[in-house]
Amino acid sequence: MKLQPHFRAAIIAVVTGIGGLAAEPLAFKDTPGKHLDVLVDGKVAARYMYEHDTSTKERAHETYKPYLHVFDAAGEAPITKGAGGDYTHHRGIFIGWNKIGFDGKTYDRWHMKGGDIVHQDFPRQEIQDGAAFFTSRTLWMAEKDKPLLEEMRTTRIAPGTDGVRLVIDFHSELHAKFGTLSLKGDPEHAGIHYRPAQGVDLKATNYSFPFEKINVPKARDLPWAAETYVLRGKTHTVVQMNHPSNPKGTRHSAYRDYGRFGMFFEKDIPEGGKLELRYRFLILDGEFPGRETIAKAWNEYSK
Repeated sequence: MKLQPHFRAAIIAVVTGIGGLAAEPLAFKDTPGKHLDVLVDGKVAARYMYEHDTSTKERAHETYKPYLHVFDAAGEAPITKGAGGDYTHHRGIFIGWNKIGFDGKTYDRWHMKGGDIVHQDFPRQEIQDGAAFFTSRTLWMAEKDKPLLEEMRTTRIAPGTDGVRLVIDFHSELHAKFGTLSLKGDPEHAGIHYRPAQGVDLKATNYSFPFEKINVPKARDLPWAAETYVLRGKTHTVVQMNHPSNPKGTRHSAYRDYGRFGMFFEKDIPEGGKLELRYRFLILDGEFPGRETIAKAWNEYSK
């Protein structure tokens, strides 16, 4: 079902998550030029921030790249971070590299120095197969009027079951349309990451992995990593799953008490080529449900 721009709504029965049946209404609500909301049962579940406003220095800083906010169960406030606060470039679910080689120069699209990531349009917005899908076409700019790559970022959002409130699939296609690209950096400043909202209880942040004893900086290609954090007195858990088709040699940053964590790799993309990336985020209200539960979910995702 193709939906019209600016406001789209549909009510459907959803079959998704780790298993079982969840009957939830899904809808889109677009605030043109600002953000796109995905509603579940009439409440904001996630908000794609795509505004790009260069009218002032402050507005340019606030809107220099798109990212996805995740909201609390009441749909009232994000549990992810936006602009400002500690490490202002950490925003929701986001992507970037601090060392992108292009046309003989190196560009930083992590700290967003010297160029923006600019949303162009939504080639796809629809409710299908029990989920809300939308694709954002973005241009990663080398300088103001010179793009270095085109990204097709598709997000799939669906209600979960068996303790999972939301299932968020992140599928990015990076197209080297303007020249050869070299994506480099380190696990702290590159990759696909999740950042909780400012103000988490620093003493209550915990990470979980597929194995009991693990040296995270030395680990490679983990199928998943999870974080549990406390925000505004409530406990949240997010699991990031690494699809088997993603580049090998993936390293992991999952130990910061303020909560930013994610997966990183280095890769070259020849001119005219593309790189596809797939990750799944499980959003749970409460404590980590255990390795066996998440392993089962990852096995289903990996198929």
